[in-house]
Amino acid sequence: MPGLIGKKIGMTSVFSADGKNVPCTVIEVGPCVVTQVKTVETDGYEALQLGFEEQKEKHLTKPELGHFEKAGVAPKRHLAEFKGFTSDYKLGDSISVDFFSESDFVDIVGTSKGKGFQGVVKRHGFGGVGQATHGQHNRLRAPGSVGACSYPAKVFKGMRMAGQTGNKRVTVQNLQVVKVIPEHNLLMIKGSIPGSKGSIVLIEK
Repeated sequence: MPGLIGKKIGMTSVFSADGKNVPCTVIEVGPCVVTQVKTVETDGYEALQLGFEEQKEKHLTKPELGHFEKAGVAPKRHLAEFKGFTSDYKLGDSISVDFFSESDFVDIVGTSKGKGFQGVVKRHGFGGVGQATHGQHNRLRAPGSVGACSYPAKVFKGMRMAGQTGNKRVTVQNLQVVKVIPEHNLLMIKGSIPGSKGSIVLIEK
């Protein structure tokens, strides 16, 4: 799907036409620069590689510098590929937030907030074992049984247990574009999106 790279700014709320208070996420979208045009003849598929945010040359390797020099653009910090663009873009072309319009529906891809090592109550929503009183003191948030004893005498793969929570690639689908502010490269999306403030997200039509 065609889309752009953006940065999550934070959340706010706006009033709709019928007077409802709508929670929105503010995203700084683009401008994104075309750094590579992939074609069926050369790469086996059609796609556009877009770059977002300026990057100092000292932080790049020589192959990366050569890649940007070939495209004739300044070095970029973030790169992503998108398929399905209907318009013909060339190397160095800039795509701004005007690519989206109000009432569009988009998918947002981001990295969720990392929570560290968490127990089963927070990680999977377990209700806990037994009662909180009547002599019980150390089993309330325990996971309980994790498998049979005699047969098959093992714990099956996929058993929900304590472990690393968050910090994963998450896609939220069918979010509505509430407002486009082209003079500030801002996009207001209805609802929340994964990631912390300042995190990079992909906005796909």
